[in-house]
Amino acid sequence: MSRVIRMEPLTTEAFAPFGDVLEISGAPDKIINQGLCGRYHDRATLDFADGRAGISLFDAEPRSLPMRLEMVERHPEGSQAFLPMTQEPFLVIVAPDKGGVPGVPRAFLTAPGQGVNYHRGTWHGVLTPLAAPGLFAVVDRIGAGANLEEHWFDAPFEVAR
Repeated sequence: MSRVIRMEPLTTEAFAPFGDVLEISGAPDKIINQGLCGRYHDRATLDFADGRAGISLFDAEPRSLPMRLEMVERHPEGSQAFLPMTQEPFLVIVAPDKGGVPGVPRAFLTAPGQGVNYHRGTWHGVLTPLAAPGLFAVVDRIGAGANLEEHWFDAPFEVAR
């Protein structure tokens, strides 16, 4: 098996098994604010076992490619949405669940203005901006109890363009 993962464009169809692509596409669902704003309504499925939704701000250091992928994580108690606060693309890494461990990862490159919402329990890489600043608003579960599982691969993968 090759340990090199090639990036692919982030599309709604390709990402559907892992979560929601957050972007403006098509006509708005509603026109609001005296006709000056298009509202693209309810674009992500927020799913929490308990607790509440919270908004945090993350300031991540940019990574360079090719990049070593040694670990993925998942959040069994809640979904997690990443909303970039810049127009810079970022790297999204996900893996299917194979009996409680991650399968072969996939890497997606966002287009400017796209964000993602990982479904609850989805294996994913850490926040990976490719340019500074790596500023993101993150909507996820705030509550008691453990909500993080990490999986370290026996041999790292390489993510490349």
